[in-house]
Amino acid sequence: MNINDKSQITKRRKDRPLGSSALSAVRGHALGLALLVLSAAPSYADGHSLLGTLNPEGKFSKDLQQQRGDANGMVTVIVQFHQMPNNASVKAMQEHGAKLNSNLHSIRALTLTVPVSMLANLANNPNVAYITPDRAVGVSSTTTTAYEQFATAVENDVAASQFALDGTGVGVAVIDSGIADHADLHNANGASRVVYNQSFVVGDTTTSDKFGHGTHVAGLLGGTGISSGVANGYQAAYAGTAPNVNLVNLRVLDQYGFGTDSQVIAAIQQAIALQSTYNIRVISMSLGRPVFESYTLDPVDQAVEAAWKAGIVVVVAAGNNGRYAATNGYGTIGAPANDPAVITVGATLTSGTATRVDDMIASYSSKGPTVIDHIVKPDLVAPGNRLVSLRAAGSTLDATFPQFEVAPSSPSYGKAAYFELSGTSMSTPVVSGAVALMLQKNPTLTPDQVKARLMKSAWKGFSQYSWSSDLLGTIYNNEDDIFTYGAGYLDVDAALNNTDLANGLALSPTATVHSNGNVTIANTSSSAFGGTSVVWGANSVVWGNSVVWGASAFSSTSVVWGAQSVVWGANSVSGFSVVWGATSTIASSTAALTNGDLGDK
Repeated sequence: MNINDKSQITKRRKDRPLGSSALSAVRGHALGLALLVLSAAPSYADGHSLLGTLNPEGKFSKDLQQQRGDANGMVTVIVQFHQMPNNASVKAMQEHGAKLNSNLHSIRALTLTVPVSMLANLANNPNVAYITPDRAVGVSSTTTTAYEQFATAVENDVAASQFALDGTGVGVAVIDSGIADHADLHNANGASRVVYNQSFVVGDTTTSDKFGHGTHVAGLLGGTGISSGVANGYQAAYAGTAPNVNLVNLRVLDQYGFGTDSQVIAAIQQAIALQSTYNIRVISMSLGRPVFESYTLDPVDQAVEAAWKAGIVVVVAAGNNGRYAATNGYGTIGAPANDPAVITVGATLTSGTATRVDDMIASYSSKGPTVIDHIVKPDLVAPGNRLVSLRAAGSTLDATFPQFEVAPSSPSYGKAAYFELSGTSMSTPVVSGAVALMLQKNPTLTPDQVKARLMKSAWKGFSQYSWSSDLLGTIYNNEDDIFTYGAGYLDVDAALNNTDLANGLALSPTATVHSNGNVTIANTSSSAFGGTSVVWGANSVVWGNSVVWGASAFSSTSVVWGAQSVVWGANSVSGFSVVWGATSTIASSTAALTNGDLGDK
């Protein structure tokens, strides 16, 4: 399914839902309804290249440079400036045919719809830094069937009994498809904990969840589970990680799960603007798109860095392209998950037991390093396979997949209040909730200190190899290295017990391949942050014949990945040359976890 093609979604709503019997017929589609994180670049209408070979000073992104269309037509772009243009400059652009769509001051940018003929003039403007299309973004999850919840796996139950923390007083901005009203999102007095609502979807000011994704995310993050449990006819209680957190609903995705860069950036800067009003300490983003350029140029990456610099922890889904066969899933992290500042989250599948020892990486969880910049990602992993959370009744997902509603044991208890989804979209709010608990316990923590604690305290007891299979019996083999697991498995109890304070930035390190086939990691520099990361260790071999792990307490020379776990040997791993030779997104859209795929078992 093309990311701009809504006809298949509409047709599926009118026909029967896509269940397992129809699954094999759609596995070859370009993109599923609920996953846009790492698809191939969007296709364009036949015609001439908008810009030909013209790219003054490298200011046009590659996909804008190659975009095909009517040379006499209009194109919507995000223009980043060295300094925000004054009113006179904006008026001059408008007099030459430009339409101002939005002011993205947090990244010194404007969203403009301009004549194609005007692009070259914009690029020749010395104040213009970089020009990109207003790209499509979407969510990173899929519908599945019921399975175990995550509290035991991440030690959230232990943390709850030890610390009695529930996220009270902490605000989390959920940038997603909206949040529907639900009893599980109310406080003890019955008032909604969704304290602010705003839509950034063009032409639609409603803030409820027409797609059905954001409500599910909100439940995993901050649901009380009051509608579930034995007393309500359910076998389990489906509560979120931080069940009394305040939620800020910033809707950027429409009823089909689609949005644009400019909408996401506008929501991020609104979260920054509302930071003190609602004590917004966390942004949770279960969405993304392909990587087209370095994070130092990407407008959405620049926006998440602005939030991080403002003191907001940004948690982002890694993406669901881990099944990409050409590289065994490596090099498939999306944007803005590719930014070294944010906390990037991969997904695991629990095994239905009371221990996490037998949990495994989900086959679809995207792996690092990132293309172009080769940043070590994800940063950590959390449960994301077959999680039960809040149902947005009548939403697109609910209407299309009613078989995935989780209903009580008897109709006498009422209608289904819950729904099942899989993906890194689901693991992300689990981590966001953990961050809220950490900040409730110690509000003075900086985003870098939060990230460092989470990575250092992450559980690292996984084996070197694991495998999983989908419901069709396809086997996926994984080597559990830092590009798959990051620093390890979220451990909420350990993170809350940790008292270390990182001494500097916690930017994810950069991996470098050498002529002998070894890969080393080194601290990541970021001009946006004006410094170098000093938390992670330097020059550790991660892809060779030695080990990456070591150290204990935080220092300028320590690493956070733990003790004595061997990672890849030489360049024998599938896709080695593809990963390290890539200059743009390499993930095939057919490798994505598509809507209707029943996940791993």
